[in-house]
Amino acid sequence: MRVIVVDDSIIVREGLRRLLEAEGHEVVETLARPEHVDGAVATARPDVVILDIRMPPTFTDEGIRIATSLRSASPRLGILVLSQYVVPEYATRLLERGTGGTGYLLKDRILQPLQLSQAIRRLAEGGIVVDPDVVGELLVLRQGGDPLDRLTGQERQVLRLMAEGLSNKGIAQRLYVSGNTVGTHVRHIFQKLELTDATADNRRVLAVVEFLKDR
Repeated sequence: MRVIVVDDSIIVREGLRRLLEAEGHEVVETLARPEHVDGAVATARPDVVILDIRMPPTFTDEGIRIATSLRSASPRLGILVLSQYVVPEYATRLLERGTGGTGYLLKDRILQPLQLSQAIRRLAEGGIVVDPDVVGELLVLRQGGDPLDRLTGQERQVLRLMAEGLSNKGIAQRLYVSGNTVGTHVRHIFQKLELTDATADNRRVLAVVEFLKDR
């Protein structure tokens, strides 16, 4: 996998480079400034771009804004935004266009063996990845009057794993159920969230966006 790493910290940049190269990926560019990203993507043509969320000049949400711009310009590019803290709003903003290939992970998460490789492969294949801690916090914060209240406990569990980027097969393995059972739950989720067949190509993403919306 060809990867560009963007982070204003040289320690983080080099750490990610070594981690990615150790797992068999090619880091084609490392950047410290967000304004250089567009040119690097055009030249190096990576499969995935990994972005810090807070970079110069404001150190607020530069990574989110760059990710949004890249998604518009390069729909097939995998984009992974890394954050130091759990901020559900950021995940919602990343996914609100209803397209795949985009992910949001905590920096601590990528220190787990192969977690980073698995994430960027999912993104390069057009999947989505949302950090489990973000998903867990949203489950705790959810209140009544929500479309998700229509879902059963098992359906909510399936949706949570969809948000983490798992395929139906991956969900079945995690929950120790059959693929057909997961498929049934996914269909019911789409129906209850009123995601019609007209949006078949991105219903998984739209379901996750509904899950991530702030109250």
